[in-house]
Amino acid sequence: MDSVVAEIRPEADDRFETARITAAVNALAEKHAGREDQFRAAMAQLLKAELIAARATAQALLLKDRHGRRCAERLCFVQDEIIRLLYEAATKHLYPSPIPSGAERMAVVATGGYGRGLMAPESDIDLLFILPYKQTAWGEQVAEAILYCLWDMGLKVGHATRSVDESIRQARGDMTIRTAILETRFLTGDRPLYDELVERFDKEVVQGTASEFVTAKLAEREERHRRAGQSRYLVEPNVKDGKGGLRDLHTLFWIAKYVYRVRETDELLERGVFDAQEYRTFRRCADFLWSVRCNLHFFAGRAEERLSFDMQREIAVRLGYTSHPGMQDVERFMKHYFLIAKDVGDLTAILCAKLEEEHNKPAPVLSRMVARFRPGAKRRRVTGSDDFIVDNNRINLAAPDVFKHDPVNLIRIFRLAQQNDLAFHPDAMRTVTRSLKLINTELRENEEANRLFMEILTSDNAEIVLRRMNETGVLGQFIRAFGKIVSMMQFNMYHHYTVDEHLIRCIGFLQEIERGGNEEFTVASDLFRKIRPEHRPVIYVATLLHDIAKGRPEDHSIAGAKVARRLCPRLGFSAADTELVAWLIEEHLTMSTVAQSRDLSDRKTIENFAAVVQSVEQMKLLTILTTADIRGVGPGVWNGWKAQLLRTLYYETEPVLTGGFSEVNRAQRIAVAQAEFRAAFTEWPEAELNAYIGRHYPAYWLKVELPRKIRQARFIRASEQAGHKLAINVGFDEVRGVTELTILATDHPWLLSIIAGACASAGANIVDAQIYTTTDGRAVDTISISREYDRDEDEGRRATRIGQMIEDVLEGKLRLPEAVARRAVRSKARPFIVEPEVTINNQWSDRYTVIEVSGLDRPGLLYQLTTAISKLNLNIASAHVATFGERARDVFYVTDLLGAQITAPTRQAAIKSAVLHLLSSEDQAAKPAA
Repeated sequence: MDSVVAEIRPEADDRFETARITAAVNALAEKHAGREDQFRAAMAQLLKAELIAARATAQALLLKDRHGRRCAERLCFVQDEIIRLLYEAATKHLYPSPIPSGAERMAVVATGGYGRGLMAPESDIDLLFILPYKQTAWGEQVAEAILYCLWDMGLKVGHATRSVDESIRQARGDMTIRTAILETRFLTGDRPLYDELVERFDKEVVQGTASEFVTAKLAEREERHRRAGQSRYLVEPNVKDGKGGLRDLHTLFWIAKYVYRVRETDELLERGVFDAQEYRTFRRCADFLWSVRCNLHFFAGRAEERLSFDMQREIAVRLGYTSHPGMQDVERFMKHYFLIAKDVGDLTAILCAKLEEEHNKPAPVLSRMVARFRPGAKRRRVTGSDDFIVDNNRINLAAPDVFKHDPVNLIRIFRLAQQNDLAFHPDAMRTVTRSLKLINTELRENEEANRLFMEILTSDNAEIVLRRMNETGVLGQFIRAFGKIVSMMQFNMYHHYTVDEHLIRCIGFLQEIERGGNEEFTVASDLFRKIRPEHRPVIYVATLLHDIAKGRPEDHSIAGAKVARRLCPRLGFSAADTELVAWLIEEHLTMSTVAQSRDLSDRKTIENFAAVVQSVEQMKLLTILTTADIRGVGPGVWNGWKAQLLRTLYYETEPVLTGGFSEVNRAQRIAVAQAEFRAAFTEWPEAELNAYIGRHYPAYWLKVELPRKIRQARFIRASEQAGHKLAINVGFDEVRGVTELTILATDHPWLLSIIAGACASAGANIVDAQIYTTTDGRAVDTISISREYDRDEDEGRRATRIGQMIEDVLEGKLRLPEAVARRAVRSKARPFIVEPEVTINNQWSDRYTVIEVSGLDRPGLLYQLTTAISKLNLNIASAHVATFGERARDVFYVTDLLGAQITAPTRQAAIKSAVLHLLSSEDQAAKPAA
């Protein structure tokens, strides 16, 4: 609470000309004397114009000096002056009380965020009207006059009117009200009333309840992080409520105010909570986050707190970031943002440690289960070292100079914590961060330090320990290439986390794969048990390093392989194993690309992939790395379909590597898949089941996952029994956020184009497609479209509309070009730039020409592509449709109308030119491709 803010401001202030505006309000009162409503309306109009002008000035200054805190203070000052003017107008002109009674007193107080004296451009205003006793007619009229005028100005106002007694009673029972009163700031009115509230709040509410308040605020923080997304490295962070955001800094200050009874942040220095460097960090974090938040509000024109992709580039430009080789301006800005978020996390840990020390709270351990069997908070030496002690179940330093006398301790502390399942004492982490200069070339080359690091990487809880090593800065100093990607974001919709967080998460998933038992990773877990034991460290290091060269001008796979060749000998790898790590990094995208965008039933695809992987052992390692990498990208990216594609690719390629392509082997795998289906699906008579199995080609049995096969069997049978020529089944994949349409129709050369066009005309964006035909001329296509509605019922109705449209087109009732044209609207500019690419290749198949298309995804793109390809007199034999965030990657296996490959260079060039034109022309998004 700030009880020392003076009510009287200097009359002349460039932020708000109070004297001039007061004179204007008085003139309006005189002009409209006796006409209260007209006076209020004129005053609201005047003050709204002044507020708009003051905000425009604040924004101009923000763009010039980029100082967010100064902007927030300026906006708060303007708001203060407006409320003072309104109070004066209400008590002087509207409801004057020449001889006020004891009850006709009021203090107008700022609470919540506004009470802190900082205000974002579009933030709410929180006001508390304090009365001496119960509400009076005069108090009600004055409060209403102020509020109605603020509302007429278009402001969002939260308000409460309470007596001092009522405020104290409610603060005792409600933590939200308690926090609001903690941050009150006197604005105008009766000062003694406010002072009484402050004094009684301190004595009757705060005293003796610090522990209760701290527990509640930290629990609130956990819940807020859970809602906003737990990681502070999510690439579209919430500046206010996200992990490492402004609300975390506010929580720190609330706790400090409550526990240490401080009014200003600089008092935290005097109390020894933060040292000078940490206090500077606190100020720097707040200044940066306020700059981002003020710019975000001004740019959005609303109280926007999420730093979404379409905002990030504009905010980066406003804050003066520029592009460097390999890193866009927006990526440099977001890297800075995530470094700040990390600092906020560190400050939170420091304050919590200080509180814990004083209130002796129980501390966490790496594994909470072990905590139950631990003795109480005793200080003892850590097993395996005299340099560290166990302090309340956390590792701490036995002496302040343990790192100076042996720098290897900077790595050893993390290994000992991991071995003994100890959490990290914040004091120890503080000292680690301050000792980073001890990590020099000598330590990086130290044999024991590198051995300890490899033990950390390949032991239980590696993800947790590596994250702490990263947060303290040790990981980035010890492996300098890792330091370059710390807090680096990739400006795309595919990756959910920063590069360093993605790599650390991948290690966590790799350990899950190795442990086994998770059905998501059946194939990878099975392969992990079969790799050679000496290759276990190889897969761990390759996983940690696979994206280490992101943000460089060179292709990150090739540059990453170079990093591995330099680093691995230091970590104790032989020349052969170093080369294997480098190969895995160089090829880490290959298996995913082939599985998702090639025809796996085409022998040439398999032979080409076998030529890349060279041996079964290398393919096992690459399959494990690919699984961990896709799973680590973010929620919803890994799914059963991708798992099945990787499985199919692995088992199709294995016989080629073990002695030539074997049709017998393939036939066996098809038989196994069919037997698996028979065992799981026992609803039909055997004759019907045999006939159904015979309807599907081998590719179907090898590439479709078992639960989907069962669902489709039921769907096909029900549709045919009902006599439907065309049937659509709707399913919902909540994890991926897509709606799945399974379409059963008579096969037709233009069927995919018709489906894509129907989706486009309904405004549905296709994110992937699985397309199969049966031996009796039917097509079974599964199309995944982005969800538009939250409720499944609404989404189901939308899917039904799409189905009706497909049926109408097939029956000639509807012409697609017109339907698509009616729907087409010019979409707003996307924040992403994806360079369009078209590759035409005859080496990936002996029978077909393969057209690979990559570009910025947009609604209707697949329809435009399939229509354009068909109009070029090409037959589409199969299509492999995938999206990676904002990037669409579609691959078409085509022939000419006679069934031959496209070999003429001039014809290939014409196809490439037509498709490139479609991809690169912005106007195409708003036109039908017919």
